[in-house]
Amino acid sequence: MKGKYYIQGMSAISPQHSFGENVFSQPLMTVSENVFACVEPDYRAYMPPNSIRRMTRILKVGLTAALQCMQDAGITVPGAIVTGTGKGSLSDTERFLKEIREYKETALNATPFIQSTYNAVNGLIALQQKCTQYNNTFVHRGFSFENALLDAMLLIAEGNKDILVGAFEEITAEHFYIKSRIGFWKKEKIASNELYQHPTPGTISGEGAAFFLLSDTPGEVQLSGLKMVYKPKESYLQKFLASHELNLEDIDLVISGRNGDSNFDHYYDGLPNELPFKHLCGEYDTSGAFALWLGAQILKAQQVPANWFPMLTVPAGPYKNILIYNHFFGEQHVYMLLTLNTGYLK
Repeated sequence: MKGKYYIQGMSAISPQHSFGENVFSQPLMTVSENVFACVEPDYRAYMPPNSIRRMTRILKVGLTAALQCMQDAGITVPGAIVTGTGKGSLSDTERFLKEIREYKETALNATPFIQSTYNAVNGLIALQQKCTQYNNTFVHRGFSFENALLDAMLLIAEGNKDILVGAFEEITAEHFYIKSRIGFWKKEKIASNELYQHPTPGTISGEGAAFFLLSDTPGEVQLSGLKMVYKPKESYLQKFLASHELNLEDIDLVISGRNGDSNFDHYYDGLPNELPFKHLCGEYDTSGAFALWLGAQILKAQQVPANWFPMLTVPAGPYKNILIYNHFFGEQHVYMLLTLNTGYLK
């Protein structure tokens, strides 16, 4: 989809120290158990202690990332709230199901059920900021965040302003076990910073939340293109670039979803100036949101965080066009194009 869409603010809570200032000077966080967990911030700066005590982890992560994003953009009430999630609050869902069995469908606590719904984070953001505008959540596995992003772009094309768009995901021990039974994760335990040196079936799991304030007001980073392709029989890369009057030589950096899974990594073979990101956050339905955050940060800083990629030869800048190519276990394929707005003056 073409148009003028600019990222005015952004925030990410991830397994890396991505929240706050000077994120690119932070050390690389690694795991050796094939399970990533978020580095959580101090929530007390964003919500009262009595609210923190009542909220589950995904609610705190999602709300805090959204509030920081709006703070970064300099607004308090967005024109709309649109999010994507593949699983929503897994911990609340599991707790509610366990209580159904434990109490034999009697005397159930309604709170886990209410907080387990996919739009719980959206509702919390709207209540906190008193936003009564358009509010929607997309749940489409590997297309969840991208459908939310597309909806935000359509809203802007219709004349709406300051759209808060984001994604959130969490992993639990039960969910990790279930997905391991069907081959999602590697059987052998590896260090996350050695992910690309182990081309075997499966990958490592992750989680995170990322939010963006999208507007048609000119800004430093422009979201120039978005394309979703379901189970393509051949690469759609050339067609996507051609639709934006570009070719591979015009792309300064390709942020890829390569994740060490030998079943699907062949989709990324041959990409120039490739920078894979899954060793930073792991694999999950809405990991594309972290990739978009990373690409936008690189464009703004005009540098790649060297600390986070010690195992790779980082393509040199300057960076004007960054392509993001990610897929979810070979089914949902996504292309996103970020462009540095050289005419923008701060």
